[in-house]
Amino acid sequence: MEREASYYTTSHDGILECRLCPIGCRLKHEDTGICHSRQNQNGIMVLLNYGRLCALHVDPIEKKPLYHFLPGTSILSLGNNGCNLRCSFCQNWQISQTPVETTFLNPEQILQRTLDLDLNSVAFTYAEPSVWFEYVLDTAKLLHGHGIHVVLVTNGLINEEPFRELEPWIDAMNIDIKSMDPEFYSRLCKGPLDPVLRTCIRAVETCHVEITNLVIPGENDTDRNFHDLARFIGDNLGPKTPLHISRYHPSYHLSNPPTPLHTIARACEITREYLHFVYPGNVPLPNDDSTICPGCGAILIDRRAYTVSSIHLETSGACPSCGFLTGIITR
Repeated sequence: MEREASYYTTSHDGILECRLCPIGCRLKHEDTGICHSRQNQNGIMVLLNYGRLCALHVDPIEKKPLYHFLPGTSILSLGNNGCNLRCSFCQNWQISQTPVETTFLNPEQILQRTLDLDLNSVAFTYAEPSVWFEYVLDTAKLLHGHGIHVVLVTNGLINEEPFRELEPWIDAMNIDIKSMDPEFYSRLCKGPLDPVLRTCIRAVETCHVEITNLVIPGENDTDRNFHDLARFIGDNLGPKTPLHISRYHPSYHLSNPPTPLHTIARACEITREYLHFVYPGNVPLPNDDSTICPGCGAILIDRRAYTVSSIHLETSGACPSCGFLTGIITR
């Protein structure tokens, strides 16, 4: 299904400039943007990806990762084909960086699939959902009208105006901050850092936010990066914001060795100086998956490898032992 894209302008020479994200692709006739989702067709920016899915699964919501939003529930996860960054280390490059076969499902079909599965949340995830903007917006509005929560798992690279249009329909986001070094972003991701940080600050005004940082040996694994990241989160998003520290594995164009477990442990130790809730995202560090009350040390959510065995929280998200308000959303 082809339809006209949102957020672009036309120059006097017929070049179309995309205004969806800070990359700002300028497209001549039949050119396609870096995200492979928008094309100049006779002076109209046409969507190539509306309703086109390359993945649809039911996941534990913890796998997004979201540990403080509807813990212990399942979520319908939708994946598109494409991304507006070119990360040389992409852990999901097979669908974000290369064309794959897709299937069309309109927003009404997504709603019906969610209802049939008796789920109360849907995630746009796997690749980069912001380049799926028009479809995400239409589907999110429809889902919200039926009381279904909407989640974005995103790199955060989106301009303010489209984000402001989308944010009323988003309940939770996991945003990937890959490094606090702008040079890292320009060299390894082919994009800017500052707009990502601005998206984080805007998002926390209206929805639940969690942050992921993929630690790559020799690239973003310095103590300074961990201190700077945790300070930014604590000062701008709040110290209750969950941070997920993930282990890198060689992938796509980067062949650095896997992140040592001791580096993940050090990153967690440093960032916990500033933040209440830090989790090793995909490594077997003992007892670090569970949510511990910062006030009294009680186990609030007993969690192992994306599986929740018990939850001990008031409906307000408060610790039942000491009353500490965690900010965890349970329903």
